[in-house]
Amino acid sequence: MDKSAYPYHGGRLRWHSSLAKLTFWSFVFIGVIFIFFYRSPSSSSSSSAAAATSSSSSRFHSDPSRRSLRTSSWGGPAWEKKVRTSARIRSRNGFSVLVTGAAGFVGTHVSSALKRRGDGVLGLDNFNDYYDPTLKRARQALLERAGVFIVEGDINDAALLKKLFEVVPFTHVMHLAAQAGVRYAMQNPGSYVHSNIAGFVSLLEVCKEATPQPAIVWASSSSVYGLNTKVPFSEKDRTDQPASLYAATKKAGEEIAHTYNHIYGLSLTGLRFFTVYGPWGRPDMAYFFFTKDILNGKSIPIFEGENHGTVARDFTYIDDIVKGCLGALDTAQKSTGSGGKKKGPAQLRVFNLGNTSPIPVTNLVTILERLLKVKAKRNVMKLPRNGDVQFTHANISLAHRELGYKPTTNLQTGLKKFVRWYLNYYSAAGKKADAR
Repeated sequence: MDKSAYPYHGGRLRWHSSLAKLTFWSFVFIGVIFIFFYRSPSSSSSSSAAAATSSSSSRFHSDPSRRSLRTSSWGGPAWEKKVRTSARIRSRNGFSVLVTGAAGFVGTHVSSALKRRGDGVLGLDNFNDYYDPTLKRARQALLERAGVFIVEGDINDAALLKKLFEVVPFTHVMHLAAQAGVRYAMQNPGSYVHSNIAGFVSLLEVCKEATPQPAIVWASSSSVYGLNTKVPFSEKDRTDQPASLYAATKKAGEEIAHTYNHIYGLSLTGLRFFTVYGPWGRPDMAYFFFTKDILNGKSIPIFEGENHGTVARDFTYIDDIVKGCLGALDTAQKSTGSGGKKKGPAQLRVFNLGNTSPIPVTNLVTILERLLKVKAKRNVMKLPRNGDVQFTHANISLAHRELGYKPTTNLQTGLKKFVRWYLNYYSAAGKKADAR
């Protein structure tokens, strides 16, 4: 047993650490009570987007009261046939994987990659309107053409989750559903607790009762490093100073994962994504709405830290993230429990998935200007105190050693691919709109 867990070890009580932890968990506990006792389920919903460090924009958000827990009708022989067909393994030693948030950015790419290599893949997504659902439906169509069926439902719908596990004995779960975005938490805090905490618990509750229990890989976030100033960020660094509610819920998720691993024998691997970008990305991310606003001749906000300090991000291309996700699935050990009972110690891991090359946001804008052949209207302003941090930088040595993770795409190359997709996608969307 880890003696460091005892506050009197070493002859000195660590008041500051204890107080910080107490404050953090009190906040999370109050949030859970807030959701379950003072808000109806219809007041919030889980997001289909993968969790990643973001620069969210209110222009993509509709009235929070419209963001409800959505589960379309399900069940019946035809529905079950679609579920089984999609989840059918087509390669030797393949997996049967439930991907939550499958219509999200990372979820779509991971689902496609799994299907291409012969794994069985079933998606789950509630298609909420945190950002334009039309983009999520387009991703859904993309996956349907690849043979991946997405069940429309919410991860808080325990009956639906139980039914899915009755129909398919999943070997793995890739949990990517979450309420993403740092700044949006100031507008709709309840949705983060509902999705990232309650939704995660809902999923784990069903997984622990399954026979056999699946191995679970899930999306944490680089945001858990919060106000940590030691760089690059390592998995062993402190994560008890979250700078946003989003970060706090992801940190809570890591503690919840530890609990279910310890009590029920669930194999759990958390992945701390660092600013994921690329084709089919999220419209609330800076690189995405910078592209839109530059093309439309609008000014874009360029934040700077104190004393004109540089704001930088460890931008990580989606294909590299997918390789890390698959590496985590491939190396995940089996859960050791069955029917809610633990039979032995189970694997518990957390990894950074980044690019290890922080790039100033100003450099990102310069690259976009060159690719779009349009000069950006830059509006330089101080970094607001709304949850954003000044920099992120991943130490990926552990992921490299354990998962074989090795990012290969630089920002210039990745943005070129994104811009090509963006222009093609919205050009085609515009033509369809004109045709209507």
